[in-house]
Amino acid sequence: MSTAPVQPTPLATSPSAPRSTVLSWYLYDVAVSVIDALMITFVFTTYLTSSAFGTTEHNSKVLSVGTATAAVLVALLAPAIGRLSDRSGRRAPGIALFGGLCVLATAACFVVAPHERFLLLGVALLSVATAAKELANVDYYAVLPTLAPADKVGTISGRGWGFGYIGSILATAFVLFGFISPGFLGLPTHEALNVRAVALFCALWCAALAVPLVVALWRRERGTAQGPGEGPARTRVPRAGLVEAYREIAAMVADLWRKDRTALFFLMASAVFRDGLSGIFTFGGVIAAGTFGFSLAQVMTFAIVANLAAGLGALLGGQLDDRFGPKSVIVTALVWVIAFATPLLFLTSHLSFWVCAIALSLAVGPAQASARAYLSRLTTPGTEGALYGLYATTGRAASFLAPALFGLAIHFTGQQRWGILGIMLVVALGLAMLLPLPDPRRRTVID
Repeated sequence: MSTAPVQPTPLATSPSAPRSTVLSWYLYDVAVSVIDALMITFVFTTYLTSSAFGTTEHNSKVLSVGTATAAVLVALLAPAIGRLSDRSGRRAPGIALFGGLCVLATAACFVVAPHERFLLLGVALLSVATAAKELANVDYYAVLPTLAPADKVGTISGRGWGFGYIGSILATAFVLFGFISPGFLGLPTHEALNVRAVALFCALWCAALAVPLVVALWRRERGTAQGPGEGPARTRVPRAGLVEAYREIAAMVADLWRKDRTALFFLMASAVFRDGLSGIFTFGGVIAAGTFGFSLAQVMTFAIVANLAAGLGALLGGQLDDRFGPKSVIVTALVWVIAFATPLLFLTSHLSFWVCAIALSLAVGPAQASARAYLSRLTTPGTEGALYGLYATTGRAASFLAPALFGLAIHFTGQQRWGILGIMLVVALGLAMLLPLPDPRRRTVID
């Protein structure tokens, strides 16, 4: 056998998608940003773990079970969902089905009144919404390679992440001041109506901004043989069930192992460093309050500024991705994270936290966006959904690393600030796994 440079795939040289399709793809990132920001992070999980539903400890345990169940479902189903959409050549149905399920489950959270008997219902609905959002993202990400030539997908991925961050800031600010405090919308607080109304707001926001992409893709894919791409026609294949989809994924993985292991190694590396990056936002507010003495208002302000920094970083990182390659952007961002996290192990002032934390946030957006763009450049027609499904699965499989090392570092040192070291170790491990991999624009495969 011999090695030869990888030739550009048909999609890599195909013309860009219509501007309206690209804009609708950006809007979808803005659409689902409220699920993460308001339902999962700031508002609804806080509501479900409040004393209205029982003890905080019991509520948190129930929520953790629901969250873990959703994660397992995503890990098991994402590759098959992606493979089935590869077979059909259509992304719109998957996005519509799972995105619609996410919207319905989110809206239904409105009926979760502040009484103990509603706890299980609330956790179940939130878990369904979370899992459905992640499954819809498989087909959403799989659209990326078809939106532009390979040398332009970095900019598109970066803009998607950036607009998503900025959209979540706008939605969070509107909910904070309109629904919570001072509540300029004038919603009653009896039976937590103002908090429950946030679920309706999120559902409407998500639906309104997601529909344009579904419509654009439906029109693009309708009556065509080539499926989601604008390039050469794809051969239609018979429908298949989940079992056959898993068989095909296993065969695809075996084929990649023989011919081009870059995708497999990147899936593992990115799963690790993405978990480390997620840990920055997951535990950033906790460290701000517990170690640096931030008040709740200061933590909320930090969350808004950090998301803005991540969004601006993603926009800039996308431009750099197309110029220097996704690997260069990711490596630089991860080194940047380690460099600016280190001072937080020793400094104590609010100013030092602000400087370092904002610098960290600036690096998170580019790394996330370029990870998505790196994998985009490894896809070939008919493998996009399966690869991004595996991207979701590996991400879920590694999602315990940052929380575990964060907790272990605190356990052995007795100080919360050293939890930062646990997150740094996860980022460093991901960086070490990424360094041997080639730039996806210049890799080789085995014939």
